[in-house]
Amino acid sequence: MITLNKKLRLHLLLHNSLFVILLLLLITLLGYLAFNTRAQWDVSQNGRNSLSQASLFVLQKLNDPIEITAYATEQDAQFGDLRQTIRDFIVLYQRAKPDITLTFVNPVEQPKLAQAAGVGVNGEMVVTFKGRREHLTVINEQVFTNLLMRLARDEEKQIMVLAGHGERKLDGNANYDLGEFGKQLLVNGFNSRAVNLVTEQDMPIYASMLIIASPQTDLLPGEVDKLLAYIDRGGNLLWLIDQESLRGLLPLAEKLQLTLSPGVVVDPQAQQLKAPVTFALGIDYGQHAITHNFDYITVFPFARQIVMNENEEWHGVSLIEVAQEGWVETGDLDGDVSFDQMYDVAGPISIAGALSRTVEDREQRVVVIGSGHFLANNYLGNGGNLDFGINLVNWLAGDEDLITIQPRATRDRNLILSELTLTIIVVGFLIVLPLLFLLSGIFIWWLRRRR
Repeated sequence: MITLNKKLRLHLLLHNSLFVILLLLLITLLGYLAFNTRAQWDVSQNGRNSLSQASLFVLQKLNDPIEITAYATEQDAQFGDLRQTIRDFIVLYQRAKPDITLTFVNPVEQPKLAQAAGVGVNGEMVVTFKGRREHLTVINEQVFTNLLMRLARDEEKQIMVLAGHGERKLDGNANYDLGEFGKQLLVNGFNSRAVNLVTEQDMPIYASMLIIASPQTDLLPGEVDKLLAYIDRGGNLLWLIDQESLRGLLPLAEKLQLTLSPGVVVDPQAQQLKAPVTFALGIDYGQHAITHNFDYITVFPFARQIVMNENEEWHGVSLIEVAQEGWVETGDLDGDVSFDQMYDVAGPISIAGALSRTVEDREQRVVVIGSGHFLANNYLGNGGNLDFGINLVNWLAGDEDLITIQPRATRDRNLILSELTLTIIVVGFLIVLPLLFLLSGIFIWWLRRRR
């Protein structure tokens, strides 16, 4: 009996010891996993507490470390704990790219360092990547990711803009001009310069691309020859064409093997959205790097048809087809517009094309859009026009892997309740709940009294 008890005690001791060891191992394992594994869920309405896929994509392109120096005081009279705000913002990027370092410098205690860095405001950050530096004064994902995109570019991108014929200006403020689009190009790391082919001996060879934006007067034959020579040398081109005359650029259309049909695209679907029927809605996009994963509606006012003729020289892709139930109106647009089977062209209509070919072992890229209005100041804010335009320029400049960032409104910062909802909440918490607690207390007291 005594031997049995000893065996039983030994068995229980071993059993308990094994249980404690396994429990300790489990706790150790859970601790290790908790320390080395990061998991998070962003439950905000529009994901404002996490980075967009576009930002994550840009970070993947930055293989070298990023150094951020924030010149911020401990406390700011307007923003409070400014350093904590900066930490919370940068940590979103550090989760995706751990080699981002953040260093703080107090500009009040070390004014010489701030002055040497060119810092002008409290909270300004200096971002350094591969020896290049950019300043950031706004804590915003779109602004910061665009800054990273500029740092990611291997070289400065120069855009030439044809001038001297009443073209849309990339720095103009008129509704007709492209000033707002030009500002966005500058933010994305593109510099632009106007080129007048009357005074220029030839198109500059260092240009990443040329933009021809709806000339209003005819080009001289000598200017057209310079443009054709630029194309022959393999220059990249963005050509925005309106429904008016080609202004002497028919030889350029012929060199690109294009047929530019007369007339304006009529899209009845636009009328359903309370827009003019002459506003063609871009919904169906071709298979191309420019339109890859692009699912935004674009708006092309007064668009014209672009037909790419089959040939062995150029590889062409239709970027956008519009007006599936519409047509190309060749008649007068005043009054009621209706389809004329004899003269009009039924939809769908291609209004944009991307062309490419190989010139001296390098890919030449050309994009022709049948509406210069879609990038104009007056219409740039419609749908995804801006993002589509940036994608065009990125592809033409050879940076199609750097995509634009879609702004995300922080709609869930404020909780707006109706009067009825507020009344229900107030009555529920201030009257109903206290009464329920009181009645339940009285009921319990009554039950105890009966015992």
